[in-house]
Amino acid sequence: MSATGEIDETYRPLHLDWPSCLNARDLAGMPTKGGGRIRAGALIRTDGHHRLTEQGVAAVRDYGVTRIIDLRRQRELDREPSPFFGNPLYLHHPVQNPADPDHEWMTLADIYIAMLDLRPDLYAAAVAAVADAPPGGVVVHCAGGKDRTGITVALSLAVAGVEPAVIAADYALTEARLAEESAAHLETIADSREREIVAGLQPTPPENMIKVLDHLTEKYGSIEGFLEAGGLTADQLAALRDRLA
Repeated sequence: MSATGEIDETYRPLHLDWPSCLNARDLAGMPTKGGGRIRAGALIRTDGHHRLTEQGVAAVRDYGVTRIIDLRRQRELDREPSPFFGNPLYLHHPVQNPADPDHEWMTLADIYIAMLDLRPDLYAAAVAAVADAPPGGVVVHCAGGKDRTGITVALSLAVAGVEPAVIAADYALTEARLAEESAAHLETIADSREREIVAGLQPTPPENMIKVLDHLTEKYGSIEGFLEAGGLTADQLAALRDRLA
């Protein structure tokens, strides 16, 4: 943000052409407090890699990626394995336990809050995986690159000094990137009530992420306080800042 509190209009999202990822972007250039920027190639968010073509896999490797953090549950991996599974750069780190509820009757923002309050240790460990990664680019992904990825990336960016409004604006970009796939998915749901629930969970308005970040600040004192409560160390917080900004 600028000194006047307005979002820096010089920032433009860097969408990546990784066939066939729908929602891949490098967070390079995102403004931080004090006039800094998120480093190019440091943190990349994407949807799942199970659809990547051979060219897509090559594009990931050619981008200088040294760590891929897959946040999906084991049953998702079993159904749609990552092409990087078994590679030293790949790390499977689910942020939900198998028996955790999906809370689909809640609003999306409240689902995020429930997930974070239930598993601060898992989200802190996911952020730690970013901080502890080898030198190079870190990719964070789940299935659509929307919810679990959005939360983990938001926590990382907040530690690096990105303002909530900027984080929320980046989160909101996912809706357009997944619009065609989301619409196609709705067409496959025959039950009208289920279709209504799913449709309500597809949009990604920035207010969702603002509400989440406000909740964590109010409950834990700060984003860093939430992560420390989950087990992130002061050295890892410092390493994350150095890596990203």
